Amino acid sequence: MANPTDIRKGKVIAYNGVPHAVLEVQHRTQGRQAGFVQVTMRNLLTGASTAIKFLSSDSITFLQTSTVALEYSYVDDMGHHFLNTETYEDVCLPNDLIEGKKKFLAIGKMYDISYVDDKPVEIILPASILMKVVESPDGIRGDTASNVQKPATTETGLIVQVPLFIKPGEVIRVSSSDGSYIGRA
Repeated sequence: MANPTDIRKGKVIAYNGVPHAVLEVQHRTQGRQAGFVQVTMRNLLTGASTAIKFLSSDSITFLQTSTVALEYSYVDDMGHHFLNTETYEDVCLPNDLIEGKKKFLAIGKMYDISYVDDKPVEIILPASILMKVVESPDGIRGDTASNVQKPATTETGLIVQVPLFIKPGEVIRVSSSDGSYIGRA
């Protein structure tokens, strides 16, 4: 058990028996009252964020975490399968854990998987991802107004608005936070 003043950004704590990643920590005092620690954290099972106040008398349990780089292999009825390239172990992540991120998963690419107590709880996407364009309509001749864009479909099925010069077969860099085009690779 630890004191709430030991909480730091990036740590994983147990709150109501569920692992939560700490996103932000603020130590506060209010006049003559006892100080408290306000923590913004994300539930690693549901993805919901919440802000909680911990008093100095509360006790906190830190969870053991680790991150392993795994190669995305395939998807089936059981879930999304990743391969540990060092031990050749197959790790299957359930669909609900991947839900909002599956459009960014390309077969054969490496992704960081966060483990809490030897159980995978979260996939950590890089800030930008390289993706191959598989389908994109031709640009219209004479359409040269500034910043004209067209839809392009990537290898994962993600549709991205790209400049007119992008053609099928090219590799582009896509932001994993909002799915927007960043540039050519």
